Amino acid sequence: MAVQQRRGSKTRKGKRRSHYKLVPPTLVRCPNCGEYKLAHKMCSCGEYHGRQVVEK
Repeated sequence: MAVQQRRGSKTRKGKRRSHYKLVPPTLVRCPNCGEYKLAHKMCSCGEYHGRQVVEK
């Protein structure tokens, strides 16, 4: 196993952790009802990819 030879600084730790930023989810408009929804998910009106998949 690798053994740490010297302590890493707070700056090095911050640089290592800086690549994982939270991003807001991508929202798209439903072409049927116009409501915002998550991409690749069924809309609350029951439509997905131009087809009615759930009866409302």
